Amino acid sequence: MAPSYWPLFNLVLRTPRLSLRPPTDDDFPQLIQAIDAGIHDPQMMPFSMPWTDTEPGARGQQAAQFWWRQRAEWSSNEWHLVFAVFHDDVVVGAQGLFAKHFPVLKEVQTGSWLTQCAQGQGFGKEMRAAVLQLAFEELGAEIARSAAFIDNMPSLAVSRSIGYRDNGRYREAPRGTPNTMINFELTRDEWLARRGELSRAHVSGLDGCLSMFG
Repeated sequence: MAPSYWPLFNLVLRTPRLSLRPPTDDDFPQLIQAIDAGIHDPQMMPFSMPWTDTEPGARGQQAAQFWWRQRAEWSSNEWHLVFAVFHDDVVVGAQGLFAKHFPVLKEVQTGSWLTQCAQGQGFGKEMRAAVLQLAFEELGAEIARSAAFIDNMPSLAVSRSIGYRDNGRYREAPRGTPNTMINFELTRDEWLARRGELSRAHVSGLDGCLSMFG
């Protein structure tokens, strides 16, 4: 049982193959090990902020600071919920769900990564569907947004297979070279229309932390 002062540690999403839960400090070594094993081909950069280019020792420290920061800066108006993703009790990635002005806008965004040995097995779609179920069906979100570089084919495929629509483009240069980012949008009605095609997650521990989402 998690401490009463941080009930998010009790929140768990269980899909047919995966378990997603906010990581405790005890989970950090496994998460960092999964990052160090490699997330992407070094020749490409799928992230707007090229954090995976950082030297491994510093990268682990920065990752821990990032996870701590999400807890420290949490408010019901603006939050960033990070889930560690487990397959057979081993960390294989992370799935983020975040929002600004959520009580008013009812919008969320997602971001994720998978260690390379876990890619190509449909985990990305399964963990995205889990947090979208949480957002739309439990938290009352009305719109979900995501984005990916035009050459990040796995991420583009996940968004489109779930039913997101392309919603504009812009450019970023994470390594000093411009690349095109595609925006995606999914409404609650669009999600519900595709609901039967997607794996369903079992959500537990939400009641104790529901007020944290505004």
